[in-house]
Amino acid sequence: MAKEQPKLDHLLNTPQAEAVLKNKDAVMGLMRSPDTQKLLELLNQKGGGGLKSAADAAMKGDPSSLMGLLEGVMKSQEGSAVVERIQKSIPKT
Repeated sequence: MAKEQPKLDHLLNTPQAEAVLKNKDAVMGLMRSPDTQKLLELLNQKGGGGLKSAADAAMKGDPSSLMGLLEGVMKSQEGSAVVERIQKSIPKT
């Protein structure tokens, strides 16, 4: 049963993401969550050490490498489940 994977730009452009990004405590809680830590681990595995350079490029305005890594992770059942749980943990606006 294949599900359409959400794109990173879609995830970041939701009212929920906007609300979380404006709330420092929510951001810190999200960053400390086991699912976020697992997502970072999966991104590190997928990126083969390229996660830092992809994150640096995203901070400078080019998110394409980071988006590619995330989309690759989300193609796996485990990665997709982690991202889905993170989405569900984001407070609704």
